[in-house]
Amino acid sequence: MFFSSLRRLQIGLIVASLAFGLPVQAAYARSSVSEIVVDASTGTVLFSEAPDAARRPASLTKLMTLYLAFEALADGRLRPSDPLPISRRAARQPATHLGIAAGGRITVGKALDAIAAISSNDLAVAVAERIAGSEPKFARLMTAKARQLGMRNTRFANASGLTSAGNMTTASDMAKLSRAIVRRFPRQYARFSKRTIQWRSRRTANHNHLLGRVTGVDGIKTGYTSDAGYNLAASAKRRGRRIVVVVLGETSVSARDARVANLIELGFTGSRSTARRIRRRELYELPLGNPEPRGSFGSIIHLMLNQ
Repeated sequence: MFFSSLRRLQIGLIVASLAFGLPVQAAYARSSVSEIVVDASTGTVLFSEAPDAARRPASLTKLMTLYLAFEALADGRLRPSDPLPISRRAARQPATHLGIAAGGRITVGKALDAIAAISSNDLAVAVAERIAGSEPKFARLMTAKARQLGMRNTRFANASGLTSAGNMTTASDMAKLSRAIVRRFPRQYARFSKRTIQWRSRRTANHNHLLGRVTGVDGIKTGYTSDAGYNLAASAKRRGRRIVVVVLGETSVSARDARVANLIELGFTGSRSTARRIRRRELYELPLGNPEPRGSFGSIIHLMLNQ
Protein backbone atom coordinates (compact mmCIF):
# COMPACT_ATOMS: atom_id res chain seq x y z
CA MET A 1 0.00 0.00 0.00
CA PHE A 2 0.98 3.63 -0.63
CA PHE A 3 3.31 4.75 2.22
CA SER A 4 2.05 1.72 4.10
CA SER A 5 4.20 0.95 7.07
CA LEU A 6 5.69 3.17 9.75
CA ARG A 7 7.51 0.15 11.09
CA ARG A 8 9.27 -0.50 7.80
CA LEU A 9 10.34 3.15 7.66
CA GLN A 10 11.76 2.89 11.18
CA ILE A 11 13.65 -0.27 10.23
CA GLY A 12 15.00 1.56 7.21
CA LEU A 13 16.32 4.31 9.45
CA ILE A 14 18.13 1.75 11.58
CA VAL A 15 19.73 0.28 8.47
CA ALA A 16 20.74 3.77 7.35
CA SER A 17 22.18 4.50 10.75
CA LEU A 18 24.35 1.39 10.64
CA ALA A 19 25.46 2.19 7.10
CA PHE A 20 26.65 5.67 8.11
CA GLY A 21 28.06 4.62 11.47
CA LEU A 22 25.43 6.42 13.53
CA PRO A 23 24.03 5.16 16.85
CA VAL A 24 20.91 3.10 16.22
CA GLN A 25 19.08 4.81 19.07
CA ALA A 26 19.54 8.26 17.53
CA ALA A 27 18.20 7.16 14.15
CA TYR A 28 15.26 5.29 15.67
CA ALA A 29 14.11 8.16 17.89
CA ARG A 30 11.65 9.47 15.31
CA SER A 31 8.95 10.32 17.83
CA SER A 32 10.58 13.74 18.17
CA VAL A 33 9.77 14.56 14.53
CA SER A 34 6.41 15.31 12.92
CA GLU A 35 6.11 15.17 9.14
CA ILE A 36 3.46 15.34 6.45
CA VAL A 37 3.31 15.28 2.65
CA VAL A 38 0.23 16.82 1.03
CA ASP A 39 -0.99 17.27 -2.52
CA ALA A 40 -1.27 21.05 -2.78
CA SER A 41 -4.19 20.96 -5.21
CA THR A 42 -6.48 18.47 -3.49
CA GLY A 43 -5.24 18.53 0.10
CA THR A 44 -4.87 14.75 0.02
CA VAL A 45 -2.40 13.53 2.63
CA LEU A 46 0.15 11.35 0.82
CA PHE A 47 2.20 10.43 3.87
CA SER A 48 2.35 11.48 7.50
CA GLU A 49 3.82 10.62 10.83
CA ALA A 50 2.65 12.32 14.04
CA PRO A 51 1.04 15.09 11.94
CA ASP A 52 -1.22 16.23 14.79
CA ALA A 53 1.36 16.15 17.59
CA ALA A 54 1.67 19.50 19.37
CA ARG A 55 4.85 21.31 18.31
CA ARG A 56 6.42 24.74 18.66
CA PRO A 57 6.27 26.48 15.28
CA ALA A 58 9.39 28.66 15.67
CA SER A 59 9.65 30.93 12.63
CA LEU A 60 6.99 29.02 10.72
CA THR A 61 4.82 31.38 12.77
CA LYS A 62 5.81 34.03 10.25
CA LEU A 63 3.80 32.20 7.59
CA MET A 64 0.68 33.46 9.35
CA THR A 65 2.21 36.92 9.81
CA LEU A 66 2.77 36.99 6.06
CA TYR A 67 -0.67 35.55 5.29
CA LEU A 68 -2.32 38.45 7.12
CA ALA A 69 0.03 40.90 5.41
CA PHE A 70 -0.86 39.43 2.01
CA GLU A 71 -4.54 39.88 2.86
CA ALA A 72 -3.87 43.52 3.74
CA LEU A 73 -2.12 44.00 0.40
CA ALA A 74 -5.03 42.35 -1.44
CA ASP A 75 -7.68 44.59 0.10
CA GLY A 76 -5.67 47.81 -0.09
CA ARG A 77 -4.86 48.33 3.58
CA LEU A 78 -1.17 48.01 2.70
CA ARG A 79 0.85 48.81 -0.40
CA PRO A 80 4.35 47.50 -1.15
CA SER A 81 5.66 51.06 -1.37
CA ASP A 82 4.25 52.11 2.02
CA PRO A 83 6.90 53.09 4.60
CA LEU A 84 7.03 50.71 7.57
CA PRO A 85 8.20 52.37 10.80
CA ILE A 86 10.39 50.43 13.21
CA SER A 87 9.31 50.81 16.83
CA ARG A 88 11.50 50.32 19.87
CA ARG A 89 9.82 46.98 20.48
CA ALA A 90 10.55 45.86 16.92
CA ALA A 91 14.15 47.08 17.04
CA ARG A 92 14.78 45.11 20.26
CA GLN A 93 13.95 41.75 18.66
CA PRO A 94 16.85 39.27 18.70
CA ALA A 95 18.38 37.69 15.62
CA THR A 96 17.51 36.89 13.04
CA HIS A 97 16.86 40.56 12.32
CA LEU A 98 17.67 43.15 9.71
CA GLY A 99 18.95 45.46 12.44
CA ILE A 100 17.13 48.68 11.63
CA ALA A 101 17.29 51.13 14.52
CA ALA A 102 14.17 52.35 16.29
CA GLY A 103 12.71 55.22 14.32
CA GLY A 104 14.03 53.86 11.05
CA ARG A 105 11.89 52.85 8.09
CA ILE A 106 11.74 50.29 5.33
CA THR A 107 9.14 49.75 2.64
CA VAL A 108 6.46 47.15 3.25
CA GLY A 109 7.55 45.21 0.15
CA LYS A 110 11.17 44.94 1.25
CA ALA A 111 10.06 43.99 4.76
CA LEU A 112 7.88 41.14 3.49
CA ASP A 113 10.74 39.87 1.33
CA ALA A 114 13.06 39.84 4.35
CA ILE A 115 10.51 38.05 6.54
CA ALA A 116 9.87 35.41 3.88
CA ALA A 117 13.48 34.72 2.93
CA ILE A 118 15.61 35.44 6.00
CA SER A 119 13.04 35.39 8.81
CA SER A 120 13.57 38.90 10.19
CA ASN A 121 12.06 39.06 13.67
CA ASP A 122 12.20 42.85 13.86
CA LEU A 123 10.25 43.27 10.65
CA ALA A 124 7.65 40.67 11.67
CA VAL A 125 6.89 42.77 14.74
CA ALA A 126 6.84 45.97 12.68
CA VAL A 127 4.32 44.45 10.25
CA ALA A 128 2.18 43.24 13.16
CA GLU A 129 2.13 46.72 14.68
CA ARG A 130 1.33 48.34 11.33
CA ILE A 131 -1.67 46.07 10.72
CA ALA A 132 -3.14 45.68 14.21
CA GLY A 133 -1.63 48.48 16.29
CA SER A 134 0.25 46.12 18.60
CA GLU A 135 1.82 42.67 18.46
CA PRO A 136 -0.55 41.14 21.07
CA LYS A 137 -3.59 42.31 19.07
CA PHE A 138 -2.02 40.94 15.91
CA ALA A 139 -1.41 37.58 17.60
CA ARG A 140 -5.12 37.33 18.33
CA LEU A 141 -5.86 38.01 14.66
CA MET A 142 -3.38 35.27 13.76
CA THR A 143 -5.11 32.71 15.93
CA ALA A 144 -8.54 33.73 14.62
CA LYS A 145 -7.34 33.34 11.04
CA ALA A 146 -5.91 29.93 11.90
CA ARG A 147 -9.39 28.82 12.94
CA GLN A 148 -10.87 30.14 9.70
CA LEU A 149 -8.34 28.10 7.74
CA GLY A 150 -9.19 24.93 9.66
CA MET A 151 -6.02 24.99 11.78
CA ARG A 152 -7.75 23.70 14.88
CA ASN A 153 -4.62 22.86 16.87
CA THR A 154 -2.71 26.10 16.36
CA ARG A 155 -2.46 29.24 18.45
CA PHE A 156 -0.10 32.19 18.28
CA ALA A 157 1.27 34.51 20.96
CA ASN A 158 3.56 36.65 18.80
CA ALA A 159 4.35 37.50 15.19
CA SER A 160 7.87 36.07 15.07
CA GLY A 161 7.69 32.59 16.56
CA LEU A 162 10.29 33.36 19.20
CA THR A 163 9.88 31.05 22.19
CA SER A 164 6.57 31.54 23.98
CA ALA A 165 4.27 29.14 25.78
CA GLY A 166 1.45 30.57 23.69
CA ASN A 167 2.85 29.40 20.35
CA MET A 168 1.67 25.93 19.34
CA THR A 169 0.95 24.14 16.07
CA THR A 170 1.07 20.81 14.25
CA ALA A 171 2.59 19.64 10.99
CA SER A 172 -0.91 19.14 9.62
CA ASP A 173 -1.93 22.71 10.43
CA MET A 174 1.25 24.16 8.92
CA ALA A 175 0.57 22.22 5.73
CA LYS A 176 -2.91 23.79 5.59
CA LEU A 177 -1.42 27.26 6.01
CA SER A 178 1.26 26.64 3.37
CA ARG A 179 -1.38 25.41 0.90
CA ALA A 180 -3.54 28.44 1.62
CA ILE A 181 -0.67 30.82 0.83
CA VAL A 182 0.24 29.00 -2.38
CA ARG A 183 -3.36 28.85 -3.60
CA ARG A 184 -4.70 32.23 -2.50
CA PHE A 185 -1.62 34.40 -3.01
CA PRO A 186 0.38 32.97 -5.93
CA ARG A 187 2.01 36.31 -6.76
CA GLN A 188 3.02 36.96 -3.15
CA TYR A 189 4.24 33.38 -2.83
CA ALA A 190 7.09 34.33 -5.17
CA ARG A 191 8.66 36.21 -2.25
CA PHE A 192 9.64 32.87 -0.71
CA SER A 193 11.73 31.95 -3.75
CA LYS A 194 14.14 34.90 -3.58
CA ARG A 195 17.64 33.44 -3.24
CA THR A 196 19.11 36.47 -1.49
CA ILE A 197 17.98 39.63 0.25
CA GLN A 198 19.88 42.87 -0.24
CA TRP A 199 19.73 45.51 2.48
CA ARG A 200 22.05 48.43 2.03
CA SER A 201 25.50 46.88 1.53
CA ARG A 202 24.62 43.50 3.01
CA ARG A 203 23.41 40.51 1.02
CA THR A 204 21.96 37.55 2.95
CA ALA A 205 21.07 34.13 1.54
CA ASN A 206 17.59 32.64 1.85
CA HIS A 207 17.46 30.23 4.80
CA ASN A 208 15.73 27.57 2.69
CA HIS A 209 18.72 25.56 1.45
CA LEU A 210 16.60 23.37 -0.83
CA LEU A 211 16.01 26.22 -3.28
CA GLY A 212 18.00 25.37 -6.39
CA ARG A 213 19.13 22.06 -4.92
CA VAL A 214 16.01 19.92 -5.06
CA THR A 215 14.11 19.92 -8.33
CA GLY A 216 10.96 22.02 -8.26
CA VAL A 217 11.38 23.54 -4.80
CA ASP A 218 10.34 27.20 -4.84
CA GLY A 219 9.45 28.02 -1.15
CA ILE A 220 8.34 28.20 1.63
CA LYS A 221 9.84 28.75 5.19
CA THR A 222 12.36 27.53 7.75
CA GLY A 223 12.29 27.85 11.53
CA TYR A 224 14.39 27.10 14.58
CA THR A 225 14.24 27.65 18.33
CA SER A 226 15.80 25.48 21.00
CA ASP A 227 12.42 24.18 22.14
CA ALA A 228 11.02 23.67 18.62
CA GLY A 229 14.00 22.05 16.94
CA TYR A 230 14.56 22.52 13.22
CA ASN A 231 11.40 23.09 11.18
CA LEU A 232 10.77 23.45 7.47
CA ALA A 233 7.69 23.83 5.32
CA ALA A 234 8.62 23.36 1.66
CA SER A 235 6.71 23.26 -1.58
CA ALA A 236 7.77 21.89 -4.95
CA LYS A 237 6.19 21.71 -8.37
CA ARG A 238 6.99 19.15 -11.08
CA ARG A 239 5.16 18.57 -14.37
CA GLY A 240 2.24 20.70 -13.24
CA ARG A 241 1.79 18.96 -9.90
CA ARG A 242 2.59 20.65 -6.59
CA ILE A 243 3.13 19.12 -3.16
CA VAL A 244 3.72 20.58 0.29
CA VAL A 245 6.01 18.95 2.84
CA VAL A 246 6.27 19.96 6.51
CA VAL A 247 8.83 18.62 8.99
CA LEU A 248 8.84 19.80 12.61
CA GLY A 249 11.30 19.02 15.37
CA GLU A 250 14.40 17.72 13.59
CA THR A 251 17.74 17.68 15.40
CA SER A 252 19.88 19.68 12.96
CA VAL A 253 19.71 21.78 9.83
CA SER A 254 21.22 19.03 7.73
CA ALA A 255 18.91 16.32 9.07
CA ARG A 256 15.88 18.54 8.47
CA ASP A 257 16.93 19.40 4.93
CA ALA A 258 17.66 15.77 4.02
CA ARG A 259 14.37 14.56 5.49
CA VAL A 260 12.34 17.15 3.58
CA ALA A 261 14.27 16.48 0.35
CA ASN A 262 13.54 12.78 0.58
CA LEU A 263 9.88 13.34 1.45
CA ILE A 264 9.58 15.49 -1.66
CA GLU A 265 10.94 12.64 -3.78
CA LEU A 266 8.57 10.27 -2.05
CA GLY A 267 5.62 12.58 -2.61
CA PHE A 268 6.16 12.82 -6.35
CA THR A 269 6.83 9.13 -6.99
CA GLY A 270 4.28 7.62 -4.60
CA SER A 271 6.48 4.61 -3.87
CA ARG A 272 9.58 3.94 -1.81
CA SER A 273 10.75 1.42 -4.38
CA THR A 274 10.86 4.00 -7.18
CA ALA A 275 11.68 7.20 -5.30
CA ARG A 276 15.15 8.59 -5.79
CA ARG A 277 17.02 8.80 -2.51
CA ILE A 278 18.77 12.10 -1.90
CA ARG A 279 22.16 11.34 -0.38
CA ARG A 280 23.98 13.75 1.88
CA ARG A 281 26.66 14.46 -0.71
CA GLU A 282 23.95 15.87 -2.98
CA LEU A 283 22.95 18.57 -0.50
CA TYR A 284 25.50 21.36 -0.50
CA GLU A 285 27.23 22.52 2.63
CA LEU A 286 25.21 25.15 4.40
CA PRO A 287 26.17 28.75 3.56
CA LEU A 288 28.61 30.49 5.87
CA GLY A 289 26.97 33.08 8.08
CA ASN A 290 23.67 31.22 8.34
CA PRO A 291 22.16 32.38 11.67
CA GLU A 292 20.66 28.96 12.33
CA PRO A 293 23.09 26.70 14.24
CA ARG A 294 24.79 24.38 11.80
CA GLY A 295 24.21 20.66 12.15
CA SER A 296 27.04 18.21 11.53
CA PHE A 297 26.75 16.29 8.29
CA GLY A 298 27.82 13.29 10.37
CA SER A 299 24.48 13.54 12.18
CA ILE A 300 22.32 13.51 9.05
CA ILE A 301 19.49 10.96 9.14
CA HIS A 302 18.23 9.68 5.81
CA LEU A 303 14.82 8.35 5.06
CA MET A 304 15.21 4.89 3.59
CA LEU A 305 13.00 4.88 0.54
CA ASN A 306 13.77 1.35 -0.63
CA GLN A 307 11.62 -1.50 0.63
